[in-house]
Amino acid sequence: MIEKHSCKNGLRVVLERVPAVRSVTIGIWVLTGSRNETEDNNGISHFLEHMFFKGTKNRSPQDIAEEFDAIGGQVNAFTSKEYTCFYAKVLDTHKDAALEILADMFFNSTFDEDEMEKEKKVVYEEIKMYEDTPDDIVHDYLAKASYGSHPLGYPILGTEGHLKSFTPEKLRNYMNKRYTPKNIVVSVAGNVDSSFIQSIESFFGSYQTSNQPTEITKPTFISGKIERQKDTEQAHLCMGYDGLAVDDENIYSLIIMNNVLGGSMSSRLFQDVREKQGLAYSVFSYHSSFIDNGLLTIYAGTGNDQLERLTDVINKTIETFISNGLTDKELQNSKEQLKGSLLLSLESTNSRMSRNGKNELILHEHRTLDEMVQVIDAVNHSSIQQVMETLFKQDPSIALIAPSR
Repeated sequence: MIEKHSCKNGLRVVLERVPAVRSVTIGIWVLTGSRNETEDNNGISHFLEHMFFKGTKNRSPQDIAEEFDAIGGQVNAFTSKEYTCFYAKVLDTHKDAALEILADMFFNSTFDEDEMEKEKKVVYEEIKMYEDTPDDIVHDYLAKASYGSHPLGYPILGTEGHLKSFTPEKLRNYMNKRYTPKNIVVSVAGNVDSSFIQSIESFFGSYQTSNQPTEITKPTFISGKIERQKDTEQAHLCMGYDGLAVDDENIYSLIIMNNVLGGSMSSRLFQDVREKQGLAYSVFSYHSSFIDNGLLTIYAGTGNDQLERLTDVINKTIETFISNGLTDKELQNSKEQLKGSLLLSLESTNSRMSRNGKNELILHEHRTLDEMVQVIDAVNHSSIQQVMETLFKQDPSIALIAPSR
């Protein structure tokens, strides 16, 4: 049972009690990410996430680390295209201490200039590490090829040039603009009861910011192409197709279709590209859902001399997939895999906290397990065929990193 509570300032709390465990996971979800940035401040959401760990009015960076270690807790954060999350997992006996530290980080971070300069160096290294991993960075290139100058095409990490421009004032201004109460959900899952909601409200229920968040614009998918030469052993190829928004009624048809196309070892792409042709070690597909659109990505890495053959095999796999559709066995197996993944996630308070936080932040609703299973079971050949024919009717965007030919 998920309990929902709205504080007087508009901040929302979702709490799911799991009495059979001894852990509690607390997450602060903020509806802001690289999509909400500009050409001038790209990367600020991610850098701000880092700076929350770099000292408060009450704690040094080392104090924050040591206090979580002292209670055996796990603390971390991440930034995506559309949201940022700060979370901690602790024993149920330490939930109040974890909440107090997270609140201190959230409200009292000092953004000390010396700490900022050190952390900029850390993020520089993170960007360089990413650049040195072509099978990762090619996905950023695909976003740029798919969305052009729209913020959804921005890299989450930003660039070294952007980082140099960040100041304490810029971070505070961005927080004031985006970290508004209505943009925030505190999600809790574990061995905790509803009284904990009052503890959360005591920290988060009354703060205000002066600026209203800006509206986002829906991107237009473009079939762009970005090609980069790099001294790599393999060519890394990404193909992108205009997908579905997170609340689209056909989203589960797309999820099941993608699983059959390239989401597992028994998928069409894995079998055709790797098992039958031996063209790639790594080949897969995945779908990214955003508030108002989505992107289906196909990735494969192969030798530069096999790139044309690889592309042909992928295209033929898609053509055959559209022509013949899924088999009854593929449809049934994919449904069971999806339901199994859903049920297994219930064993983790991290997963429950994440699911509830994202659902409240983006969808403002929570389906029961029975309702989810019902929606999955309702997917049929016809709904999947409709998704496939819509999805693949447009030329894909292309991102390629390859050695010089």
